Amino acid sequence: MDADKKTMIQESNTARHIPVLLKETIDGLNLKKGNTILDATLGEGGHSFEICRNLNGDAHIIGIEADTDAIEKAKEKFFSDDIVKKSKFIFKEGNFRNLEQTLDELGVEKIEGALFDLGIRSANLEESKRGFTFQKDEPLIMTLSKQSTSEPFTAEEIVNEWEEENIKDILEGYGEERFAKQIAKNIVLRRKIKPIKTTFELVDVISEVIPKRYKGGKTHFATKTFQAIRITVNDEIGALKDGIAKAFDKLNKGGRMVVISFHSLEDRIVKRFFKEKALEKKGILITKKPITPSDEEISKNPRSRSGKLRIIQKN
Repeated sequence: MDADKKTMIQESNTARHIPVLLKETIDGLNLKKGNTILDATLGEGGHSFEICRNLNGDAHIIGIEADTDAIEKAKEKFFSDDIVKKSKFIFKEGNFRNLEQTLDELGVEKIEGALFDLGIRSANLEESKRGFTFQKDEPLIMTLSKQSTSEPFTAEEIVNEWEEENIKDILEGYGEERFAKQIAKNIVLRRKIKPIKTTFELVDVISEVIPKRYKGGKTHFATKTFQAIRITVNDEIGALKDGIAKAFDKLNKGGRMVVISFHSLEDRIVKRFFKEKALEKKGILITKKPITPSDEEISKNPRSRSGKLRIIQKN
């Protein structure tokens, strides 16, 4: 394990979340003063903070976030700036797949802009202690909410209770892991000896079946497995499909939706949904191809490198 730990990617020494494709997001939303904007993935409020500054505090932000710690940090950020705190903002704990209910409860019938940043927060990787990162030895939980009971199962339950075939399927489908079959088989073998309860134990299981030649690349060999399990625990694909459909319905005519995705499966779902709306004459594709980070942004924030931004405008 010691040798493997040394190869783990250290992309950031800080838990500070840096908004990805920030200027492109603000430009893409094409907002006007007084607009109501849904930030469906508030995080620590990085994108919404800059939107408010851009509109000189004349904005109405509704932010949805599953992590209560992130909401508190977003509030601190907003109240710390004299311009931004002039904005109207409401932050609600929850999953964006329920955004229609949230907006209805707030009496918001229509919005002028919707933003989805599908990247996982740096703090979740580095501070949550819920097992999102293979760089720290933590319990295998992986729920985006602090309350593990908010999801039907945890990562530990997947690796210790699911059938081998089901594990293989999620590693292939959500992680696009080429060694899914071998990893799933080894997980089942190892858990018969001892339950797999921590991130480092899972990394060991993965390491045993990954060929040595695949362990020295830019991407750590456990990345895809961890990604697939996290997506499964939080039903991120189902939530994404529900969320973007409901947000589009809530957009005013001329309103825009911006989605930033970070892996191919997410991007395909967004691309397909936007294309369907365009073919139905319900929307206009503002981006024919996704906008990606510049070399300068990637050098400042390596986690931005896989970001893809797509924009649609409602007819």
